[in-house]
Amino acid sequence: MCVIVVAWHAHADYPLVVAANRDEFHERPSAAAQFWDDRPAILGGRDLECMGTWLGMTRAGRFAAVTNVRDGTDTRTGERSRGLLASGFLGNGTCAEEFAARTAAEGNSYRGFNLLAADSDELWWVSNRGDGPRRLPPGVYGVSNHLLDTPWPKVVRAKARLAEVLEVAPAIDTLFELLADDARAPDPELPDDPV
Repeated sequence: MCVIVVAWHAHADYPLVVAANRDEFHERPSAAAQFWDDRPAILGGRDLECMGTWLGMTRAGRFAAVTNVRDGTDTRTGERSRGLLASGFLGNGTCAEEFAARTAAEGNSYRGFNLLAADSDELWWVSNRGDGPRRLPPGVYGVSNHLLDTPWPKVVRAKARLAEVLEVAPAIDTLFELLADDARAPDPELPDDPV
């Protein structure tokens, strides 16, 4: 299960703190995070099949991350890669609000997704399974393979741990520890879906 937790303007010294993992389709060819040769302003991992990313940022401070939305009944194929949403935002100058609105309008071109997009001023969340784009005020947010802040156990624990980490200066080691949570939730607390 992919998890992204974000602290947006929730710490005096760090306007954006992100801890995230990618936990799916490991056989899909990908490259580790680095600045891209063909788009040197972008730093991120790269899907080598469709050339998008699941998480990245730019030298100018733009940030984007995407997760899929679990839906065992959606068997469509041939849709556009969701990673192109994140790389599309990172590679242009459109403000986060405008990009989120455009993404919502084109959302049916993709299987289920969540997109977080931040420019220097605003953080937006959009999903083609939600109620439309939403500007996120300062705070701590979590997204996995369902809608933003869905209270799945791993998301709840990750958000709580990130809030604790923010009480002191966030350190890389503490963020990796947060992501290393391998506690299994009791079955009744797990999502009830066909996946």
